[in-house]
Amino acid sequence: MVSNKQHLLPCSYLAPIGYYAILLQHPSCIIEQYDFFVKQTIRNRCAILGANGKLILSIPKKRKSSSKTILKEIQISYDAPWQKLHWKSITSAYRSSAYFEYYEDLFFPLYQKKEKFLVDFNVKLQKIVYNCLQTEDNSILSTSYQNETEKIDLRNDCFELQQYEKYQQVFEASCTFIPNLSIIDLLFNLGPESADYLLNINLSTK
Repeated sequence: MVSNKQHLLPCSYLAPIGYYAILLQHPSCIIEQYDFFVKQTIRNRCAILGANGKLILSIPKKRKSSSKTILKEIQISYDAPWQKLHWKSITSAYRSSAYFEYYEDLFFPLYQKKEKFLVDFNVKLQKIVYNCLQTEDNSILSTSYQNETEKIDLRNDCFELQQYEKYQQVFEASCTFIPNLSIIDLLFNLGPESADYLLNINLSTK
């Protein structure tokens, strides 16, 4: 059941399925862009399923002398060809999935452009995801950091799911089902059914 209760979420790179279940079931979410960047989180990492199991893709950032940097100010590093490597991994993982060919032309161009800031890259990917879900994106970016908030604060949540419905994954024969991977795992495998899947996830057990 969709609720209008407002949630506060971190800005993320191809976020996990649990994250998008919250976005779709609570359409008025605020995406935080003024918190400090936290290493090894969904802000610049996502998980997909490859032939050898779960694979983490991480966007490198430019190093700064200060250990604390506001997420909105994080710049992407292109010292290594991470875009080429990420897209190669995504293609290897999902080229045989049922819906990869329907969506690849939406995602691929963004992996050819060099966005300066991580937030901009993440937001553009989110718009593509909503396009694939055929759902309107009613989330908004924060305009300042909210230290104390009455909203449901999920900025440091792991977005794990206690209950989930299995769907067919590409490497199901060689790997056991892995839930709550990046939203692209759901999109490439379920296609037009993805939005209904997200809306039917029971978030009360999360």
